[in-house]
Amino acid sequence: MAMKKVLVVDDTAAHLQQLKEIVSDAGYQVITATSGREAIERTKSEKPSMVFLDIVMDDLDGFGACREITQDVETKEIPVVFVSTKSQRADKIWAEKQGAKALIGKPADKAEIIKNLDTYI
Repeated sequence: MAMKKVLVVDDTAAHLQQLKEIVSDAGYQVITATSGREAIERTKSEKPSMVFLDIVMDDLDGFGACREITQDVETKEIPVVFVSTKSQRADKIWAEKQGAKALIGKPADKAEIIKNLDTYI
């Protein structure tokens, strides 16, 4: 059976590396992106089983990228989970309105990341 792919998106190298390690240690192939636009492109080209997406990024924020991913016919079935410093109740409500399955606060908790992998893949 092929190893499932997970797209990890963050414009901060340290956060990207931390999330990448958690996901790969859990047994998944990790692909990365560092912007909202790149996240959309990689989701379309790679068809990952799941996307972990930061919200605060320069070119296109995570909310915009999530909307595009979850409304595109090709990618709408791919679950998106936000991992962000923006983790207030209002952010969680807005994240769900954009099509996200969940919002995890930073720094990312390994158990919570794995729980989401188990839930959505």
